[in-house]
Amino acid sequence: MTKQKTTAKNNTAKKKDITQVNLQLEPYQIVLRPIVTEKGYHRAEHQNTYYFEVHQLANKKQIKEAVEFLFDVKVTEVRTQTRKGKRVRNRRGVWGRRRNWKKALVKLDAESKISYF
Repeated sequence: MTKQKTTAKNNTAKKKDITQVNLQLEPYQIVLRPIVTEKGYHRAEHQNTYYFEVHQLANKKQIKEAVEFLFDVKVTEVRTQTRKGKRVRNRRGVWGRRRNWKKALVKLDAESKISYF
């Protein structure tokens, strides 16, 4: 009789990767809000780069298409960052965490411009 070896690899259940979900989002669901800061305003004026908070599951291609559709501009480059939520403490001394979020840096064509105000 042969004895079968069971390894930890065989016993672990496969986790579903949430980033591989084929989710169809509308442009207004992808771009949640512009991030208006001093640094962002400076980059918008000098480098024609704008910051946006975007949906966590949106990829660079979806972000580019959404910004072009919503603001009627030509996008040349998209960079993304997944920002980790900060630890916060409430008034009772209990620690919690803010939600994680995704930031997109969108560089526009030289002729394109977005007006925030």
